[in-house]
Amino acid sequence: MIVAFSVSPSGERPAEAGNPPSSAAADSVHEAVAAAVKIVRESGLPNRTSSMFTEIEGEWDEVMDVVKRATDAVGRYGSRVSLVLKADIRPGHTGEIEGKVERLERALAQHSD
Repeated sequence: MIVAFSVSPSGERPAEAGNPPSSAAADSVHEAVAAAVKIVRESGLPNRTSSMFTEIEGEWDEVMDVVKRATDAVGRYGSRVSLVLKADIRPGHTGEIEGKVERLERALAQHSD
């Protein structure tokens, strides 16, 4: 399965021990997003990050575990967390995080002739 997700904190940061210090502007969430992406990258699962979403590929339980841990990490940056998740569940297929884009690029190349 491939999961595309976006996770972002909002609200006041809880004043609890272990919360990271705030050095970012109030309208930026890059520190929180970096904490989430670090977890995704350290998972060892195929992944990619764009300006709005992170995609991760693997089996249901392992992907959802990474999404949960990334969401928990972002939760340290605010009193609420917004999670947007979209999944492509296609049993028996792997390598689709790259394969889908490669097929698209081939189709586009055929149409440009």
